Amino acid sequence: MQIAWANNAFLQVIEYIAVFCCGMVGGSATVRKGYDITAIIIASWLTALGGGIIRDVMLGVPPVGVNDKGLVITALASGVAMAFIYPEVDELRWSMLTLDALAMALFAVEGTAKALTLGSSGMTAAFMGMFTALGGGLIRDTLINKVPMIIADKHWYFVPAAVGCVCTVGICRMTQHGVIDVRIEMALELVTVVLVVAMRLLSVKFDISVPGAIARNHVYLPGEEHRR
Repeated sequence: MQIAWANNAFLQVIEYIAVFCCGMVGGSATVRKGYDITAIIIASWLTALGGGIIRDVMLGVPPVGVNDKGLVITALASGVAMAFIYPEVDELRWSMLTLDALAMALFAVEGTAKALTLGSSGMTAAFMGMFTALGGGLIRDTLINKVPMIIADKHWYFVPAAVGCVCTVGICRMTQHGVIDVRIEMALELVTVVLVVAMRLLSVKFDISVPGAIARNHVYLPGEEHRR
């Protein structure tokens, strides 16, 4: 099985844009911390490609974060750019939020599909997609001593990525079994990307959050009724 967009020039350009934007989002976190340009570039690289490195190491293939020259240069360039244009970027909150959501969606779909291509089970592939989409930000936040966004952000962040990974598994399985062809697979993967982005942005726009622990006014312990 092949990833539907593996040989699609347009979608490969989108992937480079996603890496660049994701790197800028990562670099902005270090700018706010007052770190030097070396730290900014490293944070950009790790945010953009760290999830892919985790995925590829676990899958036993050369990590894209150090093996793909084009993507590595793009990630490093995003850090350099962030060091110069960070004031303008900070003013474009919704634009950066949208680009970050797009990068997360693309990485979720691409990471899941790559794992399936290498023979992983559906469940393993979904986890690999999650690592690809969220791993870079987790590494970045840990390095700069910040609560990871996957935990700190009350809006939907993990949920859209998980939905994207599960949908991708289903789409790829249908292609494997001949239910749909590659063109339909690509169209459905694009729909999945749009769905993930929409879920993320709508959760922020309308302040939709994942519920926390259920409020309880009394603790019920084993044998409590007998003691009464």
